[in-house]
Amino acid sequence: MTLLKYEQIADDLRTRIAAGEFRPGELLPSGRDLAEQWRVSRATVVKAYEVLRADGLVVARQGAGFTVVDTPVARPAGGRRAGSSRVSGGAPYRRLGMPDRLVPPAHVVDALGLKPGETALRRMRLVLLDDGSPGTLVTAWFPPDIADLAPRLALPGPISEGTTHYVRRETGRSPSEGVDTTTVRLAHNEEARLLEVEQPAAVAVVLHTAFDEDRHPLVCEEGITPSHVFEETDSYPMG
Repeated sequence: MTLLKYEQIADDLRTRIAAGEFRPGELLPSGRDLAEQWRVSRATVVKAYEVLRADGLVVARQGAGFTVVDTPVARPAGGRRAGSSRVSGGAPYRRLGMPDRLVPPAHVVDALGLKPGETALRRMRLVLLDDGSPGTLVTAWFPPDIADLAPRLALPGPISEGTTHYVRRETGRSPSEGVDTTTVRLAHNEEARLLEVEQPAAVAVVLHTAFDEDRHPLVCEEGITPSHVFEETDSYPMG
């Protein structure tokens, strides 16, 4: 699918930020410079920057243009409806440990359609509450066909452009459908330790699986949130 001009500009800036050309807090090219470079209107450039701002990648500085965010944000698992942004429900987070490849739990194996004994790439993060305490423990599992084509997933640092955009750029595959399943159980010992809750502790578990247009899985994320901070609100028309 051919990207519109503002989408091309946004993707180019994402790539340059991801490559380290622009560091956190640094000023990005002005609207005038980008308009001349891409031979587009200023309005097109503004639209590109609005896309990046909605993704939580840049912030507007009054009188100075746009800069790369100092603190990247991430969302808990689930709720990836079309039109939603990384800013919506996003919060500062900590990356946990090194990405690694191992056989996932049985429910993740089923969600990703893996063969018995097949490994997936695991990335873990801890999404924080406003006071900096743990909010949601998120474990993302990428099937081998995605992990093999997107090598930065195996690196420990955050992917500033977001894994969805990065995977699309490397594989050409984008999420077309998401399935979220929410259950409740007691926290395992390691989960309780990372979430800083005393056992026994009830947790809400959101299992989110994203599929491409051919219904092949791209990622399975499991978000674990202590019961005392879990809240889900849905607004919908009636009548």
